[in-house]
Order: sequence, then C-alpha cells, then structure tokens
Amino acid sequence: MNFATRLNNVETSAIRELFKLLGKPGIISFAGGFPDSAMFDVEGLKEAANKALTEEPGGALQYGATEGYEPLRTQLAAFMQSKGVKDIEPQGLIVTTGSQQALDLLGKTMISPGDKVIVEAPTFLATIQCFRLYGAELITAPVDANGVQTDKLEQLIAEHKPKFVYLIPTFGNPSGAMLSRERRMKVLEMAVKHQTLIVEDDPYGDLYFGEPPPPSILALSSQVPGSREWIAHCGSMSKVLSPGLRVGWLIGPPELLAKATMCKQFSDAHTSTFAQATAAQYLKSGRMPATLAKVRKVYAERAQAMGAALKKELGDAIEFTQPQGGLFFWARLTGAGGKLKDAGEFAKRAIEKGVAFVPGAPFYANDPDLSTLRLSFATADVAKIEEGVGRLGKALAGPQVE
Repeated sequence: MNFATRLNNVETSAIRELFKLLGKPGIISFAGGFPDSAMFDVEGLKEAANKALTEEPGGALQYGATEGYEPLRTQLAAFMQSKGVKDIEPQGLIVTTGSQQALDLLGKTMISPGDKVIVEAPTFLATIQCFRLYGAELITAPVDANGVQTDKLEQLIAEHKPKFVYLIPTFGNPSGAMLSRERRMKVLEMAVKHQTLIVEDDPYGDLYFGEPPPPSILALSSQVPGSREWIAHCGSMSKVLSPGLRVGWLIGPPELLAKATMCKQFSDAHTSTFAQATAAQYLKSGRMPATLAKVRKVYAERAQAMGAALKKELGDAIEFTQPQGGLFFWARLTGAGGKLKDAGEFAKRAIEKGVAFVPGAPFYANDPDLSTLRLSFATADVAKIEEGVGRLGKALAGPQVE
C-alpha cells in the first residue's frame, strides 16, 4: 500500500515493543509507566458512574459538545484553581481524550512540516513520535536534576525560533526531574521576551512524596505580566484517578483552544460523555484528596525502597537522583568495576534474569545517551522491588561487552 509519507518519520514505540517480551512467567516489570491498578478508587468510581446515570443519563449517554461536558469543565476549573491557577474559567479549557490527545491537537494546530520544536533531552517518547508525525524538526534542551537547563534553553530559543517549547516540569517522564521555582520563572520570562509558546505537560504534578512541588508554570504566569498568553497546559486524570477514563484537558489562549476544538471535531467529535460525567461526579464527591494522599504514601514507600535497593545491589555501577514524586527513576550506568555501561545490553540480560526496564535511548529525540535507563516503581510492591533490583544486580555482574 502507498502510505502517507509522514509515517516515514516515526516508528512503533520501543516501550510497547518491549511489552511483547514480558510474557515470561515470573517476570518483574519496572518497564511500564502505569499507575498501580490496586490504587484505583473502584468504589468511588462506581458511585460516580451510578450518579452520572441516575442524575443526568441524557448528558452521560448522548453526544456532547466537542469542548467537553460542561459539569466536568466546571469541576476541572475548580481543581486547577485549588492548585493555584486562580483566573481559570470552565470556558478556558477543553476536555481531551487523555493528555495524549492534547499533545496531538497541539501538533495538528501548531506544526507545519519543517517547523522547529524544542523538547527536553530526555522526554516523553510518545511526544517525540507525535510531533515528528506532523513533520517537526526536534531540537533538544539538556535536563539536570532541577529540570531543563534554562540558560541552554534560552540560547536554543534565540537560535532556532521554535514554534513552541514542550516541557514536563514536574517529575518528568522519564527524567523524574522537578523544575525549580527559579527556573519556572525564567521560562515565563523568556516566553514573553521571545514571544514563544511554552507547552507545560503536567500528568504527574499531584504525585509528590514530601513537600508539594512549586506551582505549575501556568499558575506562576500570574506573576509575569504578558506570559499567560504564551502558555498551554496539558492535564490528565490518568495517573491520579484512572487511565481507563481517558480524561485529560488542555488550557491555552482562546485562539489556540478554538483551533484545537475544530481539529478535535474531525478526530473524535468529543471525549466519551459517560467518562466525562463519571469524572465530574467523582471530582464533585470530594474523594480526590483522600485518594491522592493514599497514592502518594504508597508510591513514596516504593520509591524509597527502590532507591535503597539500587544503592545496595548495584552500588557505584549506577547513578541516579532520588525522585521527589512521579512514577520513575532515571539512572545512568557508570561502567564502574568493569561492569556493563550499555543499557540496551543490560536490558537483554535483565530479561534473562526475569526483570524488565526500559533503556533510555528512545527517550532522546537526538544523540541518545546509551548508558541511561528508566525504572518504574509504581506497580511493584516493596518485596517485588527488592527482589527485582536484586535480579538487576545479578544481570549487571557480567563484564562489559566491547
């Protein structure tokens, strides 16, 4: 068949391909970016679904507005207000089918073939694929433990004049990094100075383990005059409530939301009204704070266990920053003691030992660091984490392969 040439720029997800190898009995997986299904508030969602069907069955089961189910937009605006976005109105956001659709809509509305887009190195794999599908030339900005390096980012903006900059500032996937408040303010200042759209993707910001992270870039925009019109913000219920609901949202300047709504009409008409009505009832019920508190506690324990186990089992052969939230460890093999430094080879050996993770290379749009890897602690309990990391230690024990 004569497929569209845009498909020449993308390939299937390396992570999805890896899942095909995970059928081996007894394997412990640190590979997925999933929340733990045991954390889902099933009773609360069941009650919310029943209320949606009882109180407004027509709204829950009929076609709906492309912009989103109005009661949900109202609840989401209140949710964002609780996180410091004081001036948000229901009309200031559209509901998307997961935040992944928000990214796709940004690609459709903003990217023409050959346009430059700046992303972090590393960044969310699906974003790389999505933006390349629309013909973007991806420019990468380096990340350290405090998020994107804003001095380098500003140099890249000045040099390349991108259509937009895409950031995951809070517990990024895969880096786990948290952009400092100081750097968030610098991002806002450079958005105004260079008249450049900043896309803030924030699916993990509520999953903090100790002190809350700094306010979102969107929330801080009120402190930098003129910056709000240069910010688009993607949110999601997937990591905090349920991925199966496929409920996300996009906040942005009115003209951007209008174009995104038009493209969404062509794509899926609207996000499932039943899912939206269920999410609206859940947020209205007031159960979310307790759900988040439980999830944070469990993930914090697992992250602590994984960090301790990595230090114990792999020692100086691996380096990482202990995450302060989110779902991931981002680590680098050092090659110390003659041990493996190639994460791709390490992944193969790990599978043989009955444990899986994702090598870091696919998360780089350009110039991948082959010694990096991503480990998720979300879906394994403490005992499984300790056993799995023990297996990683055995897998890494062999000599470096030249």
